[in-house]
Amino acid sequence: MTPSTTGGLAAIEASALAGLGKEALGWNHKAAPVAAYGTSTRDFAEARHALAELQTPLLTLDAVAMAHNLDTMAAWCAQHGVLLAPHGKTTMAPQLWAEQLNRGAWGITLANFAQLRVARKFGVQKLMLANSLTDPHAIEWVAGEVASGATILSWVDSTDTVHRLERVLAATNSAGLDVLVELGGTGGRTGARSVSAALEVARSVAASPSLRLVGVSGYEGSLAHTAEAGSIAKVRAYLEDMKELHESLLAEALYDSGDVIITAGGSAYFDDVVEVLSPCMTGNGAPRVNLVIRSGAYVAHDDGFYRGISPFSREQFLRGGGQPFRTAMHGWARVVSQPEPGLAILDAGKRDLPVDEGLPIPRAIGSELGTAMEPLEGATITAVNDQHCFLSFDPKTTTVKIGDVVRLGLSHPCTAFDKWTLIPVLADTDNDPTVVDLIRTFF
Repeated sequence: MTPSTTGGLAAIEASALAGLGKEALGWNHKAAPVAAYGTSTRDFAEARHALAELQTPLLTLDAVAMAHNLDTMAAWCAQHGVLLAPHGKTTMAPQLWAEQLNRGAWGITLANFAQLRVARKFGVQKLMLANSLTDPHAIEWVAGEVASGATILSWVDSTDTVHRLERVLAATNSAGLDVLVELGGTGGRTGARSVSAALEVARSVAASPSLRLVGVSGYEGSLAHTAEAGSIAKVRAYLEDMKELHESLLAEALYDSGDVIITAGGSAYFDDVVEVLSPCMTGNGAPRVNLVIRSGAYVAHDDGFYRGISPFSREQFLRGGGQPFRTAMHGWARVVSQPEPGLAILDAGKRDLPVDEGLPIPRAIGSELGTAMEPLEGATITAVNDQHCFLSFDPKTTTVKIGDVVRLGLSHPCTAFDKWTLIPVLADTDNDPTVVDLIRTFF
């Protein structure tokens, strides 16, 4: 998937991306065919090799589906007047970050120090760390990057964190940092556990000589995991608390910026985030309030968890003529054993495919990679080992042979990308399964 050139490469250094194309394929890339060793990734992609030239196990991406997902999210954010800082930890792929930035993303969200270093290596100027800085080396490094002109916003959820930042910044004679106070929720992950507790953190930041309070942050996705009414009600109640916190910060004049950020929104409830928190952007006068959502999984979407929970999969959205995200990642595995009737063992396992949000789903079967695939109905993956899947099927109705290839639907892109340093992109999985790009990841 070649990055578009409509003005966004200022956010990702073109020379750094070009350098990825010079990398030689070799034994260290498990997606690379032996015949291609020594070929540059750019030359391999430009040659448009057939899927049949690759081998199993394999993870592929779909160029048409990804473009649809990228365009759909960008258009939705523009329509609703909100900013997008997609969570880059999903893919850790600067080529895909470039696609997001080229479509208007404010910046990239990341989760830890190592990921920040990858983003800065590729020239990303605006970054949000959806976490607290507590490692002294990370604090000093971030302060240095900020002093050099980068925007890196991090979160604080306790006065202890505030004081630790102050001590490290003072000890290293580092420049100050911009932070957002994080509100959490009972049973959630990080974040102050009440509005009043978050206010205390904000007051501590406001009193700090080295920190500047620029917004409110939170993550609703750790509080609910379904699209059922009860889960959505819990999410919306939490978002109302975020709104209350923001209004309290305004009332106490604790913000130290003319451009305030309120940020929430993973890939499951971003529509609720926008509906509940958008009114915060309509206040008159200073400061200006920007609502930033951080969805990341939408690029690849999936065939399981996100397909079921995404706002764009819900009935109300579809009734209004909305187009759902499309599954853009697929697993491919070969039958290596049939030890019992109705049981086939495939050559892909936990080391190759995600399983934490649901087992792979058999979708189609063919005699080889790149040949015509037939629907594989009534079959299931019942278990996954490190390097094998257990495919259960009815031998009376379904024929499965040694060497057959099964295409698998997958759940949870965050734990799919991290298993592959190089991921082939197909022009169109169903209609044109030729390789048009290779996506490099940095986990």
